[in-house]
Amino acid sequence: MSRFNLPDLGEGLQEAEIVRWHVAIGDRVTVDQPMVAMETAKAVVEVPSPYAGVITALFGKPGDTIATGAPLVDFRLDAEVSAPTTASGGVVGLMPTSDEEIREAPARRATADGSAVRTRAVPAARDLARRLGLDITTLDGSGRDGLVTVDDVMAAGLPQAAPRAPAAAPPQQITSALRPAGPTHDEGELEVLRSLRRAMAQSMSMARDNVMECTVVDDADIQGWESGSDYTARLLRAIAAGCRAEPGLNAWYDAASQGRRIFSHINVGIAVDTPDGLLVPVIRDVGNRTPPELRDEINRLKVGARDRTLPAADLRDFTFMLSNFGVMAGRYATPVVVPPAIAILGAGKVSRDVVAVGDRVEIHRRMPLSLTFDHRCVTGGEAVRLLGAVIADLELPR
Repeated sequence: MSRFNLPDLGEGLQEAEIVRWHVAIGDRVTVDQPMVAMETAKAVVEVPSPYAGVITALFGKPGDTIATGAPLVDFRLDAEVSAPTTASGGVVGLMPTSDEEIREAPARRATADGSAVRTRAVPAARDLARRLGLDITTLDGSGRDGLVTVDDVMAAGLPQAAPRAPAAAPPQQITSALRPAGPTHDEGELEVLRSLRRAMAQSMSMARDNVMECTVVDDADIQGWESGSDYTARLLRAIAAGCRAEPGLNAWYDAASQGRRIFSHINVGIAVDTPDGLLVPVIRDVGNRTPPELRDEINRLKVGARDRTLPAADLRDFTFMLSNFGVMAGRYATPVVVPPAIAILGAGKVSRDVVAVGDRVEIHRRMPLSLTFDHRCVTGGEAVRLLGAVIADLELPR
């Protein structure tokens, strides 16, 4: 008999939710056969079997949240097998059991007596620490047996963050705790936030506690646009023009060192509204892509976001953000900057406005724009120069 525990699914996340089982008790499985679809805060991940044998127990049903390292499946093995291997950065091939650490050249730090102590961390935490300029050997891990997680790195890079909330009570306990005493009318059932919505709540709390936001607004006159212009592709091109004019907003802020890291490449995260919540896929190197290339990538990411099939690599490392909320409704907004990025552009609903053109009054199509920036590391002058460059590019006929 062998037990398989939920492994780290490649992002240093503490838990995942069961979407669907592909197997049942009594089924015979082979190595690498998909067993279960697990939903993390980032994506839906297929977990393959590390063994060949018969399923004797399944721990959890669809909708249940399983902690990393908790029991997932019991097997009766066909034969003794070698230890499963791991793949860095995601779930590919054989998966590690919870007793096996995902290692990649573990760092060492010296203790007071001169001996070396190895720092254990998930790969995603090491990668984020490198990008934030943090020495991972100085961090205390909150994971199992002192494992350094992505949350630990974020807490070190964003020291003003609110303390981690205690483990959530089961939904039944939460519901009963919030239900008022005595009879009520039209009482709604509490919906516990899961997956994307829970991740959004955590991300917005972090933004609230760690960003000094300021928003400036203006309008771009797009009356001269050619018929059939691609709004989102034009916005991406305009963001690239703005970042070239004012590179300081295409950056990350490191609160620990009170410095910013300015990037030459422009990776724009686009907020996509899905029935399950908000996802932010990333369009990379927008400054060096043609409009057709941008449109193809937009379509691919939107379909993947709504189908929850995007790999984790498509959901990270944005250097700037775009919220094209105007495709639904709304003119101006105060979009939220998600650290470590420092700026987000919101595009509102295009409207026909009365404008003065010389001594004449005309009706023009105009696009409302809202730029939110982190005022800790961006000046007002830098922000409006970028916004001005965005508007200038949007007002070109093509």
